[in-house]
Amino acid sequence: MRRSMMRPASILETVLYAKDLAATEAFYRDVLGLEPFVTVAGRHLFYRCGNQVLLIFNPEATRIPPAPDALPVPPHGADGPGHICFRASAAEIDGWASHLREKGVHIEADFEWPGGGRSIYFRDPAGNCLEFAEPRIWKLA
Repeated sequence: MRRSMMRPASILETVLYAKDLAATEAFYRDVLGLEPFVTVAGRHLFYRCGNQVLLIFNPEATRIPPAPDALPVPPHGADGPGHICFRASAAEIDGWASHLREKGVHIEADFEWPGGGRSIYFRDPAGNCLEFAEPRIWKLA
């Protein structure tokens, strides 16, 4: 008898890490137009993006085990730049490229993928690699 396989339905949250949350918050607000719905100074910023949540944690704070009376979220953190890709249409990518340049953000790469679809790459103040890409790079609608 074959057992059915459990499989996640979708991704609910994505995490990036940044030590300077003030600079990170300013960048995500002023460049990407995102406002945090939860902030804890020196610890984290939480953003809604479509039907998902982007969490930005200070790894120095989230590596500390929780206090006995706190939520039992296990310690976690990462060093070095992470990556996230935001979904965008071809026309939106043109708009984002212009907008990023107007805001003084350097675009590191702007290219068409061999299988179709365009991506642009740039960095946030923590050095995280951010991308806008057409979903068709992954054969998605």
